[in-house]
Amino acid sequence: MASSTLPLFPKLLQNETADVCVVGSGIAGLTTAYLLARDGYSVIVLDDGPLVSGETERTTAHLTHALDSRFFELERLHGEKGARIAAESHSAAIEKIEEIVKRENIGCDYQRLDGYLFCPPGESTQILEREMAAAHRAGLDAVEMVSRAPVGSFDTGPALRFPRQAQFHPLKYLAALTIAFQRQGGRIFTNTHVTGVEGGEPARVETKGGYVVNAKALVMATNTPVNDRLIIHTKQAAYRTYVIGATVPAGSVPKGLYWDTADPYHYVRVQPLDRGDVLIIGGEDHKTGQANDADARYLRLEQWARARFPMIEAIPHRWSGQVMEPVDGLAFIGRNPMDQENVYLITGHSGNGMTYGTLAGMLISDLIAGRENRWAALYDPTRKTLGAAKEFAAQNLNVAARYLENVTGGIPQDPSTLLPGTGAVIRRGLKKAAVYRDDAGELHEFSAVCPHLSCLLSWNAAEKSWDCPCHGSRFDRHGHVLNGPAISDLED
Repeated sequence: MASSTLPLFPKLLQNETADVCVVGSGIAGLTTAYLLARDGYSVIVLDDGPLVSGETERTTAHLTHALDSRFFELERLHGEKGARIAAESHSAAIEKIEEIVKRENIGCDYQRLDGYLFCPPGESTQILEREMAAAHRAGLDAVEMVSRAPVGSFDTGPALRFPRQAQFHPLKYLAALTIAFQRQGGRIFTNTHVTGVEGGEPARVETKGGYVVNAKALVMATNTPVNDRLIIHTKQAAYRTYVIGATVPAGSVPKGLYWDTADPYHYVRVQPLDRGDVLIIGGEDHKTGQANDADARYLRLEQWARARFPMIEAIPHRWSGQVMEPVDGLAFIGRNPMDQENVYLITGHSGNGMTYGTLAGMLISDLIAGRENRWAALYDPTRKTLGAAKEFAAQNLNVAARYLENVTGGIPQDPSTLLPGTGAVIRRGLKKAAVYRDDAGELHEFSAVCPHLSCLLSWNAAEKSWDCPCHGSRFDRHGHVLNGPAISDLED
């Protein structure tokens, strides 16, 4: 469903004061705001674009405690207690969504269903056995091995069944959640670009146009934090993930959540529509700004899907999204490191953004209200996970290698050779330029250096955007910032 189904809100046009200012209107931001408003706090939500115009709009909406980071891996990194809390918190997030759906009488296609994890053909199922044992230790006693997932069109082989997972239509849910938030006195300002953030008494959020929000507490729920220059960005990496939506006859694919253990892995679910169903298939991830072959990735997704679901009629939908992958497998939710005590952040959702966003709202609202929350230490952004040292080093070596492109990157190309609708990073002596030729033939030129931390950008032909391969900032073809951590446009 397009974001046009969501309510429209005014731009911030005067200085405002609130108990809490939430930056970001995705599921993490709106859930946090809604729960705080129910607690009696005055809350303002700011968003750079229209409501839910970021990554929540691009989700495939799996509601699951079967995490992308396997439980045996979480157990290695965070101990048996940590894996148990991860399972508990994601299960609680599903329960919270169900509770809100019932309380607010939200029609969003919410339903409970089973999830199935299976291996690619011919691969050992040992990973399933390890995961089942770890899931049981994490308190998920109902997880069981079955002979196959209940898909008649292909034999998955042995699969782990995770009972009582769920799915919903995220935009229908968030539209209703927004109305409920406003009913409790909450205020939302969209198309409001944040230009500066400062913690303290009070916390201060500056916006383009010079207007300011002062608040007792500030929550950064922007997928990746735009108020943190470096610390969190050394502990996670941005990935693009690709999705296709295929039309299939109603009921031809059993409703369920389906995931495989391939590398890159695939994830599948069925979205019922008025006429037939849409089979949603995702995967083919790569680091943001480090590949420019989206058409090939969409084709591989289609080939994978058609080989397993021959009832596919057409594939009218395709899109990509951005996920933040933490080096130790868990999101960062809590007080912002090396900042004032009243600044909080939510990031590192990996591929489980709907449950992470919900449990983040539960955790952050507890922290602001001064309530004890047993999940806080596990998701603390200041944590140091010794078992993830290798992953941490690999991530930051990858970033260091990208900075070498500042010296060697770009091609000494004549911009006149660019075709309409294409872009390229062009070397001009020691400088690099991001050059785009629009459909009318006019050239647009900007600095090819990301304003966040000066990494050299890459051209994304599929999205027609400039993507940062270091920390995931993205800019549209005309240099306007789309994704943080950068908060300013490309220089002319």
